[in-house]
Amino acid sequence: MASLNERAKVEYIVAEGLLNHHLYKDQDDLHEKVMNALHEVGLLPEFASRFPHEFSGGQRQRIGIARALVMEPEFIVADEPISALDVSIRAQVLNLLNSMKKSRGLTYLFIAHDLSVVRFISDRIAVISKGRIVELAEAEELFLHPLHPYTKALLSAVPIPDPAWKRRRSFWSMTPAATTTAWTSRSGRRSPTVTSSMATRRSWKATARNIRASSKHCHLTVF
Repeated sequence: MASLNERAKVEYIVAEGLLNHHLYKDQDDLHEKVMNALHEVGLLPEFASRFPHEFSGGQRQRIGIARALVMEPEFIVADEPISALDVSIRAQVLNLLNSMKKSRGLTYLFIAHDLSVVRFISDRIAVISKGRIVELAEAEELFLHPLHPYTKALLSAVPIPDPAWKRRRSFWSMTPAATTTAWTSRSGRRSPTVTSSMATRRSWKATARNIRASSKHCHLTVF
């Protein structure tokens, strides 16, 4: 959620960058730029005289976006911009960011842990593990054909709301083609040991749980 000064009114919060860098001609020009920014993110003009605590989470996030847009940037760093919002508000903010990208020709560095959001908003995705970029690809290419094991583990952790697909996946994991054969030696004899993919599935699930629980990994998306 946008970090806003609770003691300042919205008009000052949005205008703060313009004031600090003297990017206005006079007070009328400053006021007009603030009103235009608020209108562009879907906020009413009368909101300018209110304090941040009077707004919902989605509205506060829109104020934060207006504060960035009023500076007329070409490049915006968005670090977990929707992590503290509920699902419906997330969709509104994402649609707003997409429309701003198209209308203003913006480039975002969008940082998020939610891969469904990453896929929706990204053109290119860089996957970071332990501070290093391990894979960089176009968004659809990365989701359809991941190469790095860490990327595959991340994608396997994404929930798919399709019970039929889950049943099919369980069936595939139990087929003979999904098993591997390893050879062991006991008393000088070599005998095959069949390892079921169920163990592999449990291992992947454990990896996925660890990834979701970890806060040390992040995924960058670059427009």
